[in-house]
Amino acid sequence: MKKISEKTINISSPQVGSDEIAAVNTVLKSGMIVQGPVVAELEGKFAEYCGVKFALAVNSGTAALHTALYALGVGEGDEVITTPFTFVATANVILMQRAKVVFADIEEENYNINPEEIVKKVTKRTKAIIAVDLYGNPVKYNELKRICDKHKIALVGDSCQAVGAEYGGQKIGSLSDITAFSLYATKNIMCGEGGLITTDDESLARRCEMFRNHGQDKNTRYEYIDLGYNYRLNDILAAIGLKQSEKIDKLNNQRIENALWLSKELSHVKGLILPKVESGSKHVFHQYTIRVTDKFKGTRDGLLAYLQSKGVGCRIYYPKPLHLFPQFNERRDRRGEYPVAEKAAEEVMSLPIHPQLTKEDLLYIVNLIKSF
Repeated sequence: MKKISEKTINISSPQVGSDEIAAVNTVLKSGMIVQGPVVAELEGKFAEYCGVKFALAVNSGTAALHTALYALGVGEGDEVITTPFTFVATANVILMQRAKVVFADIEEENYNINPEEIVKKVTKRTKAIIAVDLYGNPVKYNELKRICDKHKIALVGDSCQAVGAEYGGQKIGSLSDITAFSLYATKNIMCGEGGLITTDDESLARRCEMFRNHGQDKNTRYEYIDLGYNYRLNDILAAIGLKQSEKIDKLNNQRIENALWLSKELSHVKGLILPKVESGSKHVFHQYTIRVTDKFKGTRDGLLAYLQSKGVGCRIYYPKPLHLFPQFNERRDRRGEYPVAEKAAEEVMSLPIHPQLTKEDLLYIVNLIKSF
């Protein structure tokens, strides 16, 4: 639909201030641009924030997930259970380690992986579960940890959308054996491209450290212990991430405030299902995702096109579950295997929720939805 409005409200709006710019300039002037003291400082502060012993910086959330699986020893012949309703990187890293992707369907009310469905998929070859805190909403960590403990398998947190979230009073990043975060440009805090890994396990941390630097021994240059990649983060990006990390709670609290306001204003619109926050969880609203059901006076795609024509940058995350893509469907038609994920893909859409939105912006969005 052709855009007819001069007003533009983006789905995301990275906040870069004078302090980030100054920090980058300091690094550029220092002459130490590659992985150095600023990366180390970011790692130390993020570990402290999450309440863990170790944090390691890498150059993307995908690199963080891939490195985590390597550290756990995931390889050919292993199976890793994850959700089909997520960004493709979650499952791609399993293939990158030549392991088998096993999907388990999601819970309808929160779009996260369903613990009851996981139990059905555990076999003697299951090495790990990758649990995605989708849209910034934590998974049911207590139930997942019980499953992992019972079957002696590892729990990997894909918290790329959930920096600063909490479950049961604990920070995300401290609840899994190993956790991956993203610092991509649209995330709650960012540095353009980057990622972080957290763990309390020193042996996992050391394996991550080696893997991100070509498999090189930390203490002996040009001594290669195993296959590795160039997954290092440089000090320029780390300088941005370091300044952003000081604002995690402030930025997240603004997202939460915006989400509460939207939910209050949209609560009486028939046919819309609004985000649900579990008791004891802190949802940090990387996305504010609604479901447009058949009781709504119009279609999801119609509402999406209408809002976009009025300058509102809403999006669908995600329009097609992963089990329907060729690299995961084992050359067969898998439609109907994960019905909850498929239904969600047909109904969800995300509205702008970022901290730079004004009350005028939020009211504009709400009034458009109500008028539609």
